Amino acid sequence: MSVIPIIENTFFANGRYWGGLNSSLYRSGSFWVMKTGIASADLNMVWNEKPLIQEDRRSIEDIKITFQQTGLPFWCWVFPCGRSEATGEILQSAGFSFIDSIPCMLADLSLPEAEEDDRSLQIVQVQNEETLRVWEKVSFAGFDFPPETQHQYHRFVGTFNLKADSPQKFFLAYFNGQPVATSLLFLHETAAGIYFISTLAEIRRKGIGLAITRSTMRVARQAGAQYATLQSSPDGLHVYRQAGFQEYCRVDVYGLSD
Repeated sequence: MSVIPIIENTFFANGRYWGGLNSSLYRSGSFWVMKTGIASADLNMVWNEKPLIQEDRRSIEDIKITFQQTGLPFWCWVFPCGRSEATGEILQSAGFSFIDSIPCMLADLSLPEAEEDDRSLQIVQVQNEETLRVWEKVSFAGFDFPPETQHQYHRFVGTFNLKADSPQKFFLAYFNGQPVATSLLFLHETAAGIYFISTLAEIRRKGIGLAITRSTMRVARQAGAQYATLQSSPDGLHVYRQAGFQEYCRVDVYGLSD
């Protein structure tokens, strides 16, 4: 069985969920569109779940206008299921350039988990608005977002649902009593997407990113998920491999040319 559709469908479901939180989600032709409202291209997403066709030329032009009106940058995410010669040509003719090919990884949660025994580290699930504000502050700093986007980030995080039946769960790591790292878990069918893994710059390379990743995977396993998926930055690859993830495909990212 190919696990690539599991990776793709978890990403798509998460994008639709985020777009539904702030009512920004819509569909145009073969494209799905969502906006977090944050002036960061990787957090405003356009994706196609099948190869593009000629009629999508008009759709992508309309999408460009929508984003230009809001002043938000965005990326187009092209997974294997949407990749084709026509897809690349339509995006490039619309003014998009290839930016990167991002590793998509999956871990089998039925495999034995590693034991953690670092008493200086405590990882907790966010249960209330007060702790969510701490999660917001740490993740904002950990991802080094531009300071001028802080109010946009606050508005986006403010849409998050902390109820027990929410498919999203949030985790905060404390090192020697200080909040230093975050993660977000999104449960979908048999899989769990892991996002927003961030660690404060001054506390990195102490194994905290690995620990919060494993802890998030543990909660996913307890919730009944069979697989965990994520998209990795170059810096995170070795951490996620240590946690049991393997790369199975890549997602091509396109952005508008300057």
